[in-house]
Amino acid sequence: MAVPGKAVVGRLREGFVSVGSPRYARELEVVSEELFKKIEAIEATGKIVVVVQLAKCCLGLIAFRDEVRADAAAAIARLKDLGLRSIMLTGDNRRTANAIAEGLNLEVRSELLPDDKLAVIASLEGSGPVAMIGDGINDAPALAAANVGVAMGGGTDVALETADAALLKDRVLGVVELVRLARATLRNISQNIGIAMGLKVMLLATTLTGVTSL
Repeated sequence: MAVPGKAVVGRLREGFVSVGSPRYARELEVVSEELFKKIEAIEATGKIVVVVQLAKCCLGLIAFRDEVRADAAAAIARLKDLGLRSIMLTGDNRRTANAIAEGLNLEVRSELLPDDKLAVIASLEGSGPVAMIGDGINDAPALAAANVGVAMGGGTDVALETADAALLKDRVLGVVELVRLARATLRNISQNIGIAMGLKVMLLATTLTGVTSL
């Protein structure tokens, strides 16, 4: 079974085994203070650590890391040039999230459950429209709640179905292209409406003066 935001738990002959967050392991009192300091040191390098425990005994640690996409830094810089504020929302622990965000010059909110992401989206919507970009199952609620939800091309089916738009190519720079395309489209719409209204006003005036017929 899954313990939301904490661990996956299974039952073996020897007892219950879990693979989960260090916080969950501390709740079960299977991580010593010395081991927790080692976990913190690993997390500070930008890695995510999960604790494997069986029958309230720590069997070991697994450390892994999400590698930053090659075009992520360039995309975030270009979004900033477009006047947009970018914030990373993640369920990862604070130390890992800060290590990754620092390399991208990016704001970050960490240790978020799906409901926490919804709360952040709601708070940001008070300052203006919000676009959420995601690719995972946990991102789906936030994608639906944002003014615009954008799914990465290689994302889960749930994310793709929930989002308003999907990037066909799995590139962060696609977000920049999407923003530019959307702004260009809005400019064209505004120009077309302006020209149409201007012509109507001109024809109304000339009709009233008898220059043109109705």
